[in-house]
Amino acid sequence: MISDEKYLKKVVLSSDVYTACFQHALTTEKEEVMGLLIGEVNEQSCISYISACVILHRSDKQPDRVEISPEQLCTASGYAEELASKLHRPMRVLGWYHSHPHITVWPSHLDVRTQLMYQTMDPLFVGLIFSVYQNESGAGATDNHVQLTCFQACKRGAECQRREVELEIVDNEFYKNNLESEYFKPIADSNSGRSPKTRRAGGLH
Repeated sequence: MISDEKYLKKVVLSSDVYTACFQHALTTEKEEVMGLLIGEVNEQSCISYISACVILHRSDKQPDRVEISPEQLCTASGYAEELASKLHRPMRVLGWYHSHPHITVWPSHLDVRTQLMYQTMDPLFVGLIFSVYQNESGAGATDNHVQLTCFQACKRGAECQRREVELEIVDNEFYKNNLESEYFKPIADSNSGRSPKTRRAGGLH
């Protein structure tokens, strides 16, 4: 059971990592995509600062599921070590992200259980979900609507539940490092020429 004494209070996400994850989510509407998030965490304030990501290839054959292999986690950890050495900062893998094409932004029971498993290794590990290809109704609606949620898992008796985490998106001082990295390759959205409208769960961004 995860202790209630230590949990993530807030995530500060760099704008270029947000853009890369969002564009990755838009590369396909037929299956979920995934990646790992890298940055620094303040253990005292329980705030994570995400400044890089690793885009992963799918290993699960089911389109509505994603699974991160030990090899992929090892690769991401190696990249975090490279960044730590280059920047002289305590960089590490802080979380994961995946997409929900055509479905709600809220994590499934499997997502929450997966998140809880990661938290047994790191209580401050976080999950992001990008819900894409959702149609809005009403005047001026487009098919370019995306929602984003930031969450952790918690145990309530025998039940596993999600817990929303505050999210702030900021400009990133590591932008040049991300562009030069082989792990960080933002992919242009070829599905639409419109500017995407992004909504965090609970409000517009």
